[in-house]
Amino acid sequence: MKGWMYILLCSDGSYYTGSTHDLELRLVRHQAGEGANHTKKRLPVQLIYYEEYDRIDLAFYREKQVQGWSRKKKEALINGWDEELKKAAECMNETHYKFYDKER
Repeated sequence: MKGWMYILLCSDGSYYTGSTHDLELRLVRHQAGEGANHTKKRLPVQLIYYEEYDRIDLAFYREKQVQGWSRKKKEALINGWDEELKKAAECMNETHYKFYDKER
């Protein structure tokens, strides 16, 4: 069964990331206030990004991955900014190889 991972833009400017086996029906339900608690309080919502998968479990896995991302990283994905997405994905803590002082 096919699946979709999707991102909605809510009326308050927040993003909602979800997955479904029927994207069209899921959008209708979100707009009717029958979706997630996050979206029913922030109507109307607008579909701004989606990815299609051969299996629903892959879409669900991708949903969980993207849900953990920062707003900046989600916006890079939504806008197709591959270089920005790579930068946002980079580890920036002091143990990262770029910052690690080998002399320590």
